[in-house]
Amino acid sequence: MTTLTSGTARPGNRPLWLIDLPVVLVAVVWGSSYLAAKELATATTVVALLLLRFVVAAAVMAVVAGRGITRLSARETGAGVVLGMLLSGVLVVETFGVVHTSATNAGLIISLTMIFTPLAEAVATRTRPTGAFLGAAALSVTGVALLTQGSGFTAPSSGDLLMLLAAVARTVYVMAMGRMTSIRSTDSGALTVVQFTGAIAVFALASLFTGVSPVAVAAAYSPQQWASLLHLALMCTLFAFFVQMWAVRRTSPSRVSLLLGTEPLWAAVIGVAAGGDRPGLLGAAGAVLILVGTTWGRQATAPAATADMADMADATATTEGEPVGRPEGGTPEAPPASQPAAGTPQGAPQGAPPL
Repeated sequence: MTTLTSGTARPGNRPLWLIDLPVVLVAVVWGSSYLAAKELATATTVVALLLLRFVVAAAVMAVVAGRGITRLSARETGAGVVLGMLLSGVLVVETFGVVHTSATNAGLIISLTMIFTPLAEAVATRTRPTGAFLGAAALSVTGVALLTQGSGFTAPSSGDLLMLLAAVARTVYVMAMGRMTSIRSTDSGALTVVQFTGAIAVFALASLFTGVSPVAVAAAYSPQQWASLLHLALMCTLFAFFVQMWAVRRTSPSRVSLLLGTEPLWAAVIGVAAGGDRPGLLGAAGAVLILVGTTWGRQATAPAATADMADMADATATTEGEPVGRPEGGTPEAPPASQPAAGTPQGAPQGAPPL
């Protein structure tokens, strides 16, 4: 069995910290996405913002995926469109939630997906969660209750409730992805383009009823706002996608998911430092409980130690450290799109992209 530490080198003599660093950067940019969305979106421009973001992301991803898109079967394409429609619902609820709450609250509350997904998986498979996981879930829920109170006991804001609903919606999306057998061996780059296209279709249709033209919104954006939009589209979506795909082949799904699980911490740090959020004593206590609870929950649902998963990664790598099983086009095949999000019982680092 291979024991992994921060100084252990993977095949090709690459120190693990050189692989971990980009993954942590993904967690940071995901944490920053809530503040970026809050600065861009208003209650009337949510749909327009999402449409612009996904048009940019899909255009770049289509170039990257190349001919892989044309090799998708009708079933794979249909599954991708359905997932894209589900994803659009997740992001609409999330973005409206961000508009009506703080970036700190948004990033922390949405992390409950790490708790909700294993619970949903347990129901679907008729298995009983461990006592440790139930304790982590209770701790996380208590943390959310405190976080939404700020400096005193008040009713949660509409944005807090929307973020809670978004966590449920993310769970539905991940569960659906995990159970679509038709996409288990599908090229993830091509499937992502189809998902984005399905989401774009929903956003374009919805924009007809909002009374706000995406073209007008784009024209009104300042250079700084366009920089934030490109950050959401390119860094929080495309960069994150490829770093996950690259890192999971060189370490293990468990290790990557644990690093990505620091996202709510970065959301809180960025919200307080750059967004001016002031959660108060109760809110700060709640934030700590959420971070502890979700971390504990991820660890409680891990099927095996990270070292065991690393052995599996070793089995799929050549002596030069490159993954075997490249598709014909030469691009490394992405992990199966059916892998659930970080924090699910399988421990894989996949899931709905954050805001």
